[in-house]
Amino acid sequence: MPHFMPFTLDMNRFLKNIMLLIYFMPCYFAQAQSFDLQFRILSADDRETLIGATVYIENLAKGAVSDANGMARFSGIPLGRHKVIVSYIGYKPIYDTLAVSDQSDRTYYLVPDEQELEELVVQASRSTRTVQKIPTRLELIGVEELSEKAIMNPTNISMVLRESTGIQMQQTSLSSGNTNIRIQGLDGRYTQLLRDGFPLYGGFSSGLSILQIPPLDLQQFEIIKGSSSTLYGGGAIAGLVNMVSKTPKEEAALDMMLTQTQASGSTANVYYSKRGGRWATSLYGSGHYQKVYDPEGDDFSNLPENRSIAFNPKVFYYPTDNSTFWLGLNTTYDERIGGDITTIEQGSVGIHQYTEDNTSTRISTQAAYTSQLSSEGILSVKGSFSFFDRQLKVPDFVFAGKQVNTFSEINYHKGKEKSEWIVGANLYSIDFDEDAAASLPRDQRYFTIGAFASNTQDLSERWVLEMGLRADGVLDWGFFLLPRWSLLYKSEKGFSGRLGGGLGYKVPDIFTEEAELINFENILPIDPSTLEAERSYGLNFDLDYQAQWTGEVGFTINQLFYLTAIDKALLLHTREEGTFSFANAPDNIQSKGMESNIKWSYKDFRWFLNYALIDTRLNYLPGNPQKPLTARHNAGSVIMYESERWRIGYETYYTGRQWLSNGMKTTDFVTMGLLLMHNLENISAFVNFENFTDRRQSRFSPLVLPPHENPDFPDIYAPTDGFIFSIGAIFKPFGREER
Repeated sequence: MPHFMPFTLDMNRFLKNIMLLIYFMPCYFAQAQSFDLQFRILSADDRETLIGATVYIENLAKGAVSDANGMARFSGIPLGRHKVIVSYIGYKPIYDTLAVSDQSDRTYYLVPDEQELEELVVQASRSTRTVQKIPTRLELIGVEELSEKAIMNPTNISMVLRESTGIQMQQTSLSSGNTNIRIQGLDGRYTQLLRDGFPLYGGFSSGLSILQIPPLDLQQFEIIKGSSSTLYGGGAIAGLVNMVSKTPKEEAALDMMLTQTQASGSTANVYYSKRGGRWATSLYGSGHYQKVYDPEGDDFSNLPENRSIAFNPKVFYYPTDNSTFWLGLNTTYDERIGGDITTIEQGSVGIHQYTEDNTSTRISTQAAYTSQLSSEGILSVKGSFSFFDRQLKVPDFVFAGKQVNTFSEINYHKGKEKSEWIVGANLYSIDFDEDAAASLPRDQRYFTIGAFASNTQDLSERWVLEMGLRADGVLDWGFFLLPRWSLLYKSEKGFSGRLGGGLGYKVPDIFTEEAELINFENILPIDPSTLEAERSYGLNFDLDYQAQWTGEVGFTINQLFYLTAIDKALLLHTREEGTFSFANAPDNIQSKGMESNIKWSYKDFRWFLNYALIDTRLNYLPGNPQKPLTARHNAGSVIMYESERWRIGYETYYTGRQWLSNGMKTTDFVTMGLLLMHNLENISAFVNFENFTDRRQSRFSPLVLPPHENPDFPDIYAPTDGFIFSIGAIFKPFGREER
């Protein structure tokens, strides 16, 4: 027995080693054997290659980005099962468990995310391409952000625009709250405001338009900065803002929103839409009442007393699967009175005399027909009629009149895989008739006929060129030829760059910011024999990078540089006899600068950072001074958390120092806001703390100067209403949107 014991022990050890070898051999070969894999990423709806899509193998912590052929490549992938995440901005991510046993390629088809897709499809460019493939730089404010801004300010769209990079909402009247939009430091008359592609605003209504457009029935904003006159005609020198209305879906939708502020403002909004078969309807109505508000206690209003009603019905008809006809009506009645609070509440007595009273009515109709004639061709015909009646009353003066705008257009779009053409023609007229009782009747009539053509061509997989030309003939003002071009470069790894430029023009009219500041009093009529149209040229260059990491972390950065110059700018001069007349500037206005936008996203968190440098120079004045009421430096930060039940937003905005028209310089200031919203099954309750640090101009300088009975109002460069607390609820009995 002792003689055989060592052999027995050795045999046991040998058998044990054999078992261990057999057990670990698959792991050894799994590590030793690895493969090179290729993932092809396509769009599910059109089988088109997606460039810049992210493929991430979670358990190996390896990632790759799809190239120009939609291929994402990996090397050294071991045998076994691996968790794969495929993601692309605007599409729903795919989460897959992949069993790797060979070197065969994999193909994934990403399905567009409907919520994101609404932000990617645009009308302002007139193109059917996605944003990533359009050479023209577009900024989109989608339904998510619109709903947030509607909570913060349900009465009008000023909040939506004011918090966009490089856009300033310039208040021109303390008493009425009249506000103009400034893009990149240029006056509001250089920005074209559109509704579903129709020019319904401007002229006599410009200072009130922003205040009379509620946001609840809007789906998205499309902003093009820089000259856009090739497609939309004169006036789009600084850029254009197109507001896109919601369209009915098969499922009925009903939204009811009620809001109350501590400043005695009450607002109710209702939106309903439903499509059934060949017909669809949408109905929108709103009512707003604001009691006169004076946070300083100086007996002058910071918010005017305001009553307004809006009603916007639409009817859609789909005669075939490839054609659509819709007819819409927009109506608004708005009455606002501000100034001396004692006068407003009790009537004129003693030194209490000054009020500013604006009463206006807007009625506009739009009709549009679109038909896909073939797989490549789309025909569109549309027209609108808009009527605006306004009366402005201040002590001892009344400015009143009626303005009628008409617009009609026909265009044809032909799109192939690598080439796209848009050609069209339109007619546009403006007829302003001042009240016959006026001592200086300043009736204005403009008639424009124009034709345009635009071509977008894929030069290669990475380069896209867009070129356009417009020819306008304006009665009494001459002929204008407007070229425009944009070049897009797209890399394989989420980088892109755009370079573009164009010419623009603006026909003179009396409705400028300077004229509105003096309530159009004693201003002489426009004289075509002594004035010339304003002309512009501009350049834009931007770089963009987008990335999606690990399926949860997203990062986007955009850097824009721009230059716009306006020759023959329209100026208002004082004459010896106390009247005012218009003249062309002897030198140009030049606006240049940069805009930076950064977005981080992680799961339910989003963080937006922006900065704008705006350098607008009046080169017709000695020393080329900075344009008054234009902050050179602006910055902002928005942090959002959004889950199924909660939406929380915290905003911080910095406004730099500004020059006033009297040569003085203002202080800089910071405003902050906080939004809290809780979602239940069919109702969402919210509270909003707007400007909760109560930054308002009266804390830095007076808003009203004596004498009390005939006050002087200094330039407005900061918020006038201060802290506004609001509380409200949104009811969705049916048709609730899913996240």
